[in-house]
Amino acid sequence: MRIFKPLKHYSTYSASHPPAFEVALGERFCVETADAYRGKIQKEEDIPTLDRIPFENANPQSGPIYIKGVEKGDTLVVEILDIIIKAKQGATTMVPDMGGLTRTDITRLLNEPLPPRTKICPINNGLIHFSDTIQIPVEPMIGTIGVAPEFEAISSLTPGPHGGNMDCPDVCVGNKVMLPVFVKGAFLFLGDVHAVQGDGEISGSAIEVPAECMLKVDVVKKRINWPRIESKDYIMTVGSARPLEDALRIAMVELIEWLVEEYKFDKFDAYQLCSQVAKIRVAQIVDPLYTMVAKFPKKYLKK
Repeated sequence: MRIFKPLKHYSTYSASHPPAFEVALGERFCVETADAYRGKIQKEEDIPTLDRIPFENANPQSGPIYIKGVEKGDTLVVEILDIIIKAKQGATTMVPDMGGLTRTDITRLLNEPLPPRTKICPINNGLIHFSDTIQIPVEPMIGTIGVAPEFEAISSLTPGPHGGNMDCPDVCVGNKVMLPVFVKGAFLFLGDVHAVQGDGEISGSAIEVPAECMLKVDVVKKRINWPRIESKDYIMTVGSARPLEDALRIAMVELIEWLVEEYKFDKFDAYQLCSQVAKIRVAQIVDPLYTMVAKFPKKYLKK
């Protein structure tokens, strides 16, 4: 298995960045990723102010990875084989003007911003030591993964149809992520691995760690509009927007259309069935666009 060690990280998704690596369909490979702070948060005295970590330098991405045999209009399938945390600790922070329960530069309020704060959590034996009395099992996930848009450059802080900063815990080992392809070669980027993250990522930060991500890529010769995820038990669709309900509407419409197109459901049967058995996950409510995931149990799929 080839291991790719980026010489440079990017904070935008763009096809104007020269490919760092090339891989073939079906190839297994490993990508090293930096933590969301570019390694600048190592102790609790390292306060996450914007002079230490400017937003334009946050969420550094490894890549772009050029996928041979992938064309515009295809669907890139990324199977996550393993995620290995490459640190003995992780950091979680409170950043002024960021988070789900404070003012931000998008959600304007009269209150003062929350104070900057860093918490360092040791990681050993599969446990994150949040405090002397609280240990959390490690459940690694890729916070930011996506492909280059057709024209513009998109910040690695922002999710969208290209994927990006979805912060979805279902982007984890054993699952497949499907992404619409906008340019030849796809130009796959990834980074922002979390040792664990709760639904909503409410403070704006998970347990941020560097990692090695072991992947395999394939292609489906059809177009999708938004990212999809498949696990052993669910098919899932992802929507990102503001307000949050519009992100949910995107995800649910995409899910129903998937059921109709691939599994031959009647549209309104699918709509009514989703009202009974679908699951909804709030991935994050802290990024420039919010992300929702709609999940449909595979046991109800037509044979």
